[in-house]
Amino acid sequence: MSREEFSSLHRMQMVCWFVLAILILGALIFSSVSFAMAVFAGGLIANISFLVSHRDIMGFIGSITSHADPERRQAEADQGRKGYILKFWLRIVIIGIVLFFLIQSRTVNIFGLILGLSTVVIAVGFVSMELIGRYYFSGRR
Repeated sequence: MSREEFSSLHRMQMVCWFVLAILILGALIFSSVSFAMAVFAGGLIANISFLVSHRDIMGFIGSITSHADPERRQAEADQGRKGYILKFWLRIVIIGIVLFFLIQSRTVNIFGLILGLSTVVIAVGFVSMELIGRYYFSGRR
């Protein structure tokens, strides 16, 4: 992973956690503690899933690019793809089970949970807008 890729990932992770903190603070100010806890639960699930997903993708890419031999690289790619897909679906199932129990137990506000689950999407939107603005205002058009 290059230095630029690491700093981009690190920046994205920091923005995700910052968005979550702002959403929790807003929920505490404008709503209730139970709503803020639901936002926290959803944001924690989303941010951890994002981190695990990145780790899995980087491991998959690293295993493919580590071999110079094309045949070995293809074999690693096939094996890595199967492992990545299995981990992906396992993560989705685990998230589904956790959400099912949170919603079924009625311990969290569903709207707060949805807001918290949206933290990564909101962060991607902010980072994208920043990059677009930087591109247009740098005179690269």
